[in-house]
Amino acid sequence: MYKIRLPIYLVVACLSVAFTACKTPALVTRTENRTVPVSYQTSQDSTNTARLRWREFFTDPNLVSLIDTALANNQELNITLQEIQITQNEIRARQGEYLPFVGLRGGAGVDKVGRYTLLGATEATTEIKPGKEIPDPLPNFMVGAVATWEVDIWHKLRNAKKAAVNRYLASVEGRNFTITNLIAEIATSYYELMALDNQLAIVRQNMEIQNNALKTVRLQKEATRVTELAVRRFEAQVLNTQNLQYGLQQRIVETENRINFLVGRYPRPVVRNSAMFNDLVPDSIRVGIPSQLLENRPDVRRAEQELAASKLDVQVAKARFYPSLGISAGIGYQAFNPAYLLKTPESIIMSLAGDLAAPLINKNAIVATYNSANARQIQAVYNYERTVLNAYIEVANQLSNISNLEKSYGVKSKEVQALTQSIDISTTLFNSARADYMEVLLTQRDAVQARFELVETKMQQMNAMVTIYRALGGGWK
Repeated sequence: MYKIRLPIYLVVACLSVAFTACKTPALVTRTENRTVPVSYQTSQDSTNTARLRWREFFTDPNLVSLIDTALANNQELNITLQEIQITQNEIRARQGEYLPFVGLRGGAGVDKVGRYTLLGATEATTEIKPGKEIPDPLPNFMVGAVATWEVDIWHKLRNAKKAAVNRYLASVEGRNFTITNLIAEIATSYYELMALDNQLAIVRQNMEIQNNALKTVRLQKEATRVTELAVRRFEAQVLNTQNLQYGLQQRIVETENRINFLVGRYPRPVVRNSAMFNDLVPDSIRVGIPSQLLENRPDVRRAEQELAASKLDVQVAKARFYPSLGISAGIGYQAFNPAYLLKTPESIIMSLAGDLAAPLINKNAIVATYNSANARQIQAVYNYERTVLNAYIEVANQLSNISNLEKSYGVKSKEVQALTQSIDISTTLFNSARADYMEVLLTQRDAVQARFELVETKMQQMNAMVTIYRALGGGWK
């Protein structure tokens, strides 16, 4: 075994290199603000609807079946699952970087050196063994094991692995965020489909009323009580109402196919019970306290994991300014003839070396990487703060929306009731010649519009319930 003694000037040079390399540029950093309001200005009850599993929140069996199908077949969700697999593989790759690399090496070759060179002249006068000259050309056969290892002094490799773990966790939260959005979108489209069915039913009911009114007007024209103008106006109103149904039928087809796309299947009818739509009552929502958004919302949790990964990236980039220590070793057999290849100890070869290196001059690439890592960390801070702020505002908006929609639905219900009664009254007055035909037409038109708006308001109420459930962080459990 040979020991190498380093001259004192080399030791001083190494220490000087290490000292110089440890100097890192000063950076402007930013720490995230995790403070959120104490309450939503409604109550400070910590009970939170977002903790309910989606199967407990959505009870319509047809809707549950659609969601189950989507969770199995939706292409976007399956793409996200592959992203999780990619980040999981990244963890494995990073973990392997701070473990020793061991491999096998084998080779064969032949050397022919010039006779009138130092090496050629030396070999020409040297016997490889008593009475046997060195072969010319000289074959060379080798087989052995080699190992390399970078000693993770500054935790550069371990921090890189931890950053990969954080990004894996962020991808898991990304999947959860995709799930909650997918479920919310399916539920919203499902309630929209039921609303369109009810609006189509309203149109068809109104067509029947208008056709009866048209028959009455024609009879009155024969009795010279009204003119041809009244007949034509009633006919035009009937045709206008007939035209409405075609637009509604198209919207129904498009909404069904939107749902079919979300559940990952080709167009087919969507099973639903639209007759129960008007009886739907939005669930009572318990919003809890704002700090629970940090625990429940997948997008906030993902932003937090990405922030943690970016902080570790800065530490990894910083460690590149410091000296790195590498160790390499090898052991095997080497001989000029395969017959001697495994002869021990004459053919055994061994090596062991340590390598200490640190950047000294032209550290531009390292400085740029360090600055970029810090900039990305600041971006992650802003992204986290923006995500939390957006989450709070979404909940606040939906709380106001739910309150206003509840009031609007109550007023609109009274309007529909009054206009429905007005249809009978106007028809009776018209038949007794106490009202103009225009009053009948306008009353029928206003009644249809009000009933449409009532269904629309009911749909908005159900969608607001879905939206605030998603905004609170529900739907992925």
